[in-house]
Amino acid sequence: MKKAIKVIREFFSTLFKPLRPIWDWLFSAQCISRIDRYIIGKFLGTFVFSIILIISIAVVFDFNEHLDNFMEHNAPMDKIIFEYYLNFIPYYSNLFSALFVFISVIYFTSKMADNSEIIAMMSTGMSFNRIMRPYLISATVIAIFTYILGAYIIPEGTVTRLNFENTYKKKKMVTYAQDIQLEVDSGVIAYIERFESSNKTGYHFSLDKFENKELVSRLTASTITYDTLSDVRYHWTIRDYTIRELKGMKEFISHGNRTDSIIKMEPADFLIYEGQESTMTSPQLKEYIDRQKARGFANIQQFEVEYYKRIASSFAAYILTIIGLSLSFQKRKGGMGMYLGIGLALSVTYILFQTISSTFAINANMPPLIAVWIPNILFAFIAFYLYKKAPR
Repeated sequence: MKKAIKVIREFFSTLFKPLRPIWDWLFSAQCISRIDRYIIGKFLGTFVFSIILIISIAVVFDFNEHLDNFMEHNAPMDKIIFEYYLNFIPYYSNLFSALFVFISVIYFTSKMADNSEIIAMMSTGMSFNRIMRPYLISATVIAIFTYILGAYIIPEGTVTRLNFENTYKKKKMVTYAQDIQLEVDSGVIAYIERFESSNKTGYHFSLDKFENKELVSRLTASTITYDTLSDVRYHWTIRDYTIRELKGMKEFISHGNRTDSIIKMEPADFLIYEGQESTMTSPQLKEYIDRQKARGFANIQQFEVEYYKRIASSFAAYILTIIGLSLSFQKRKGGMGMYLGIGLALSVTYILFQTISSTFAINANMPPLIAVWIPNILFAFIAFYLYKKAPR
């Protein structure tokens, strides 16, 4: 236990140097007592239980809704289980982790308050801030876990899930692109009249090279095919090509049937389909965004939103934990029903704000970084207010 705490402390101390004193306080040896372990166990246990309960219900409803599609397209049962639902569960568990955090905190804290456990803790001299420590430790564990899942593990499973949906649920796929023009290198412009996803082949291809805003060479070809089996990235096979080189007033022309070339573009750069951003890990998203910005592509807001949302959603575990604890810390008449209702309403509101702000970033040119953090900023003010109002 102490070794795991040390690893987590070192990770966050390196990542957030300005916050190092806070993390040292949070993960200090004195912080982990028997009461802390009890609360952490309650928090994480309730969190996992709520995921299992709600996602199980979601799986039943989803299976019932799409059973006709599965039967119509003869989807094998092993593919339904291992390719669809085995990736469906972690994706939606992570997507609604904020809801599960909120409900978990309110449920088990209200129960402890009803059983007078909170009163017993405070009677020993424990302050509200001291009781909050194990909550923040649990929120840290959840934040790390959800970020690693969302940034590195779930995207790979999402590829399999989307392929299953496109095969057995008849979702619309992007199978081709037309009039593709992009800068693949400094002063090098590529153009493809039509690109087919099925055979990774583009038709009527041209590659223009400019120096000092003057055309110095032009390659035209009937087809260009992306080599998906090559170990070398950006490997293209060009067929039936003509190269024109311009040197002053002279023009040199050469022809060929086939040549292999490294051109810094790939089908993912122009075959953009719905949900594509969720199939990329965070490093891949960052590389894709930087590459498309360098090429002058404007339609990348959805990728930037996904990249920043993964960080913001993980950080939300702290905000929602503080709100949930502040709401349910005191024993009141009526039990936990009222708190669960308030928690559910706030969770739904948070998710709604996330959706609205993301839509503004994609469709209204709002900066993605600001858009994805708006829900956290608004709820941080709510958390601060409730924290100040919480009984001491």
